[in-house]
Amino acid sequence: MNIITDNLLKEAQFKAVRSGGKGGQNVNKVSTKVELYFNIPESEFLSDEQKTTILSKLKNNIDGEGVLRLSSQTERSQIMNKNIAKEKFIALIVSALKKPKKRLKTNPTSASKTTRLNVKKIISVKKTMRRKDIGFDE
Repeated sequence: MNIITDNLLKEAQFKAVRSGGKGGQNVNKVSTKVELYFNIPESEFLSDEQKTTILSKLKNNIDGEGVLRLSSQTERSQIMNKNIAKEKFIALIVSALKKPKKRLKTNPTSASKTTRLNVKKIISVKKTMRRKDIGFDE
């Protein structure tokens, strides 16, 4: 991991909670589910521009106060769930901050131009045949 993600993980808060699902008695005894909380507006390592892009792109995962919440409960150990939550967090932040590539404008090919014109001619002939004044002679 690089320096930026390490610093962001230092700002994140982790909380262990009892999870539901499989595990039998282990689920009832041990708090294996891990929840990650990251307060985006109060982050010191993100610039204002990065904060606004993260808040706009990840608005489904962020509450009204600007806190990003993630959880992991797939594994039976707390440490593994914590590592999974960290990986999810880093992947979300990296994907939110990734700049989309600009679309290159392309010209239509000559074959697509000719097919388009042929379709236009067929439709034009069909519509002229429907007209009453130019129909078939009786």
